[in-house]
Amino acid sequence: MFDSVQSVINDLGNLGYICDKRIATVVFLAQELDKPILIEGPAGVGKTELAKVVARSLGRELIRLQCYEGLDEAKALYEWEYSKQLLYTQILKDKVSETIAGAGSLTEAADRVGAEDSVFFSSRFIVPRPLMQAITAEKPTMLLIDEVDKSDPEFEAFLLEILSDFQVTIPEIGTIEATSQPLVFLTSNDAREMSDALKRRCLHLWIDYPTEELEIKILDSRVPNIAKQLAEEVVAMMQKIRALDLKKTPSISETLDWARALMALNADSIEEEVVNDTLNVILKYEGDVAKAQSELSKLIQKKAPAPEPSNPVASKPDPKASKKGILH
Repeated sequence: MFDSVQSVINDLGNLGYICDKRIATVVFLAQELDKPILIEGPAGVGKTELAKVVARSLGRELIRLQCYEGLDEAKALYEWEYSKQLLYTQILKDKVSETIAGAGSLTEAADRVGAEDSVFFSSRFIVPRPLMQAITAEKPTMLLIDEVDKSDPEFEAFLLEILSDFQVTIPEIGTIEATSQPLVFLTSNDAREMSDALKRRCLHLWIDYPTEELEIKILDSRVPNIAKQLAEEVVAMMQKIRALDLKKTPSISETLDWARALMALNADSIEEEVVNDTLNVILKYEGDVAKAQSELSKLIQKKAPAPEPSNPVASKPDPKASKKGILH
């Protein structure tokens, strides 16, 4: 467990995830208050990675549910194996006949079969999906509900029972409560607005593009062999590119990919030719590449070195000025 906000920063940093105090505070409070975290922000800023690193730091198994349009309870919670149930029925047909043998009426026969319901309606016919795996796990887990904004509003409403009571109701069996409450992280790329009911049950965390100082620290941590000058120039260029009106703004993951690409090309500084050749590593749409190329000369402009102090020839003193100074 995390002992403090600072321990979150230290532990995640040791695993290569550089975070600020604001992020660490939310993670620490989620642990202390047993509340889920809804992490929103642009794609590629480290939302999913945060959940992975926290799970590793706490020694919890990571159970991931990837959301998409059309996701329903059967795919997220459990699947009932009707074919297996039917197979059991066929195999036990003779036993069923023995059970109802001698019954005086249909009601009595039905009662005898009903007494054996647990044979045909039990967990042996359930294939658990991520939500049920997290709830029924014996040890505390990390449940990552990734890109929840891609799911339908109906599925979001279904999640409310999970996040409120950490229990699920299965018609064939009944209500199953969590053995140990999982730590839940939900991520959203802000494709659609999450409901107030969902937000009310979660701590909220917005992760934006990092500042230049923080991004340099992240780059040094994830690409340890990069030269200081190259790291600073890469981050400075990325900050400028993000200021352009692009369809897909490059994120931290693109910064790391670009830095590794430049090192593979043995580049030791940012030059116009190498930037032009590697823009496709940063930008994912041809229109964005063309826009960056049109602004490349401005983007790559580096600070001019400070001019050396001039040494003008000393002028002769004005005799009148000297006399004026003496007289006054």
